[in-house]
Amino acid sequence: MASQSTHKPRRRRKIEEGSLAHVTHGTLDLDRSTHTRKPAFPLVAFLWPAKGTVSQWVTLPLILMAAGLFRWSTSLWGYSGYQSPPMHGDFEAQRHWMEITKHLPVSQWYFHDLQWWGLDYPLLTAYHSWLLGVIGSTINTEWFALYKSRALDDPSLKIYMRASVFVSEYLIYIPAVIIFLRRFSKLQGVNIWEATIALLAVLMQPATILIDHGHFQYNTVMLGFTVATMSSMVAGRPLWSCVFFVGALGFKQMALFYAPAVFAYLLGICVIPKIDLMRFLLIAVVTVLSFVVLYLPFLLGVGYDLYRGESMQDLPVPPVLASLPISLNDDSWYYGVILQLAQSIHRIFPFARGLFEDKVANIWCAIHTFHKLHKYSGSLLQRAALLATSVAIAPPCLILFLKPRKELVPLAFAATSWAFFLCSYQVHEKNVLLPLLPMTVLLGSTGGLLPYVRAWVGLANMLGVWTMFPLLKRDELRVPYFVISLLWAYLLGLPPLSLSAYHEGITGGLNLFTKIIHLNIYLAMAGWHVIEAFIPPPKDKPDLWTVANVLVGTVGFGLCYFWCLWNLFKQSGLWQSEKAKSKTKSQ
Repeated sequence: MASQSTHKPRRRRKIEEGSLAHVTHGTLDLDRSTHTRKPAFPLVAFLWPAKGTVSQWVTLPLILMAAGLFRWSTSLWGYSGYQSPPMHGDFEAQRHWMEITKHLPVSQWYFHDLQWWGLDYPLLTAYHSWLLGVIGSTINTEWFALYKSRALDDPSLKIYMRASVFVSEYLIYIPAVIIFLRRFSKLQGVNIWEATIALLAVLMQPATILIDHGHFQYNTVMLGFTVATMSSMVAGRPLWSCVFFVGALGFKQMALFYAPAVFAYLLGICVIPKIDLMRFLLIAVVTVLSFVVLYLPFLLGVGYDLYRGESMQDLPVPPVLASLPISLNDDSWYYGVILQLAQSIHRIFPFARGLFEDKVANIWCAIHTFHKLHKYSGSLLQRAALLATSVAIAPPCLILFLKPRKELVPLAFAATSWAFFLCSYQVHEKNVLLPLLPMTVLLGSTGGLLPYVRAWVGLANMLGVWTMFPLLKRDELRVPYFVISLLWAYLLGLPPLSLSAYHEGITGGLNLFTKIIHLNIYLAMAGWHVIEAFIPPPKDKPDLWTVANVLVGTVGFGLCYFWCLWNLFKQSGLWQSEKAKSKTKSQ
């Protein structure tokens, strides 16, 4: 008689476990007619076949391929500055930086021909441009030939530049988002399948695709370092968060939108629940060393130029250096280094450009519509912007400092960056990508796919890409704009193609007042498109439709700021703590 086998097959753990038992995260809804659960919105139905039966290692490549397809399809359309003299837009700016970093000495990077797209981004962008210029020059030397390649619109160059955005994003941004959502969803008790739905929603975010792969920029590199910063915080690795955030700042200075929240969290974990001096010192040392590593190649390059005899005495003195109360000897050995550092800082922070350049949906441009701000001095406007920004960022930073909890990090990042976007100095319409990122990753949180969160995240994203329509229209990106944004709205169950997030009586729904506000904003966006397409503005007010876009956007973004701030306050537990204290005193 054969002995009975003691082997028991391993029980398969279903990915949807918890999702079917509790409709807490928003993927499923109850069909009242059949009393069965059904996908709550189209994106869930799209991924339904993979629920519990397909390995995530099969699902993930398919998601990356789908996201890549829409990115590359968008890149086949126009870009900023195509055949648009005299400056030829952001495409030419990025190409020109590859040209000058490839051919010119390091000491000339921040001084060379500032009237033609002078380099005004931090050093990591310069290194990135140098690397792409070197690689591109091995393919075709004419693409980045010094002086001879300006305004070049060779189709093969376009393919190379588009591919460089694509590869940069897939090397930095997308891995960072995948790792963050895995960690954050696990922290929040969200299962893998629901985290995968959130991942696809984040990767299909319309504004990011249209700006980087349509308009043409490398924002996702900076955003990738930012996501890595949040991911390190969630993983309990504050020192790595310092390194990654210096990387974000080193690529684009607008990462300063997040800096107060980063500072508040890192300081908070050093003093709450008890003072940890060693952690504080380690964070300070690692941050300083990260900046040293960032600047070291640049300074070594400057030193090499000085060794070769490159003269720096003829270079103009930047205002930040000229304003110092002490005079520097331009024959000293250190003068060239200080000059280069001062010029890089001067180029990175463009205070001379004014409060805003183009029409952007923040409070300054909205106020300027009714009360002209150009009659005030630049210094007064700078102080006003500083004061308004400080007031707006103080509440989220204070909450995060007092309650430095990992799950609060995305909300604090979102609220702080909304404050900067609405109140800060020299904000561009493309800067809306910064608050949209941490707000969108909230889809991976507890209840993140419920209508309450999904509707607010959806409104922010749809409003954000809508406020950029005048920019995208100039770049001949109207078709990708409508396809990408409407597809995202449909997948998330949002207006104008779906109202699943606004149905009555569903779990985690919105109150009537919020629904009225949201639907009126969507109605304003749709009506604006109809008017803008068929009715020309009055001749004496050629920017009327753009101004209307700014005003509606400012109101909507202000609501998003207050929503993030309120949820940050509510989830922090500060309110409950005060109630508990008062209850204890009464007893």
